[in-house]
Amino acid sequence: MKVCLACSARFDGDGWECPECGRSPSGNGYLDFSGGEPIDSFPAESFAELATQEESSFWFRSRNELLDWALQRYFPHARSFLELGCGTGVVLANLHLRRPDLELAGGEPFTAGLHIARERMPDVPLYRLDGRRLPFEEEFDVVGAFDVLEHVDEDEQTLQQMYQATRPGGGILVSVPQHRWLWSAVDEYSRHRRRYGADELVEKIEAAGFHVLRKTSFVSLLLPVVALSRRRDRGKADYDPSTEYRLPRTVERVFTGAMAVERKLIVAGVSLPVGSSLLVVAERA
Repeated sequence: MKVCLACSARFDGDGWECPECGRSPSGNGYLDFSGGEPIDSFPAESFAELATQEESSFWFRSRNELLDWALQRYFPHARSFLELGCGTGVVLANLHLRRPDLELAGGEPFTAGLHIARERMPDVPLYRLDGRRLPFEEEFDVVGAFDVLEHVDEDEQTLQQMYQATRPGGGILVSVPQHRWLWSAVDEYSRHRRRYGADELVEKIEAAGFHVLRKTSFVSLLLPVVALSRRRDRGKADYDPSTEYRLPRTVERVFTGAMAVERKLIVAGVSLPVGSSLLVVAERA
């Protein structure tokens, strides 16, 4: 079901013109639900750099593998999926390749990211929107937010909106950066509001109405490497984010192998207690 953000009317149908107030979102390769309001944004060029990093980095590839597994393991009958904060579309493009049967959609507040996502996925519906106010009600089987909630002051409100957008019997996949003691220049550059504790995120997800099915850390075997890197970068005024992804080929292979080992443990049912990232899967009753 669709929600008119102007008058809060609920309606179905193919179009987006509200039957109550006549309002409809503008379109320019994507539907714009921002109302033209300015959004505190990253520099546009950072999205192009990010897209390049996503293609080559072990971290993005390994996270994609984990998310694809979690979606199939916990929501095998899902037919629709919305990614909130889809960025340049790297997760959606991976799912589009692996799950052609899945009806995908992406929402993102930053137009620079949406332009790249549109190039990657010409036929996937994309929306410019604010996760704190979604134009959907019980519309998707699964809603995902991957390294998104840490950017939002009102993360609890965003989780409530994810609940609204999810169909009964469906659920959510959420990943976030974990452990406050890892806070560093990376978080400051990325404009993070917080790093999460596992219990904190679970509590907020359950408060939104979900039932948690699984929580596990990842980037666990590499946590000592991450910790040393974060300690080195802490307080740096000249921090260069691209150094995170410019790794020698041999190091990339070793790190990819480590992530594959921990993914096998997670698939086998082991919930890893520590790691620089956290994955939570929850269902809506």
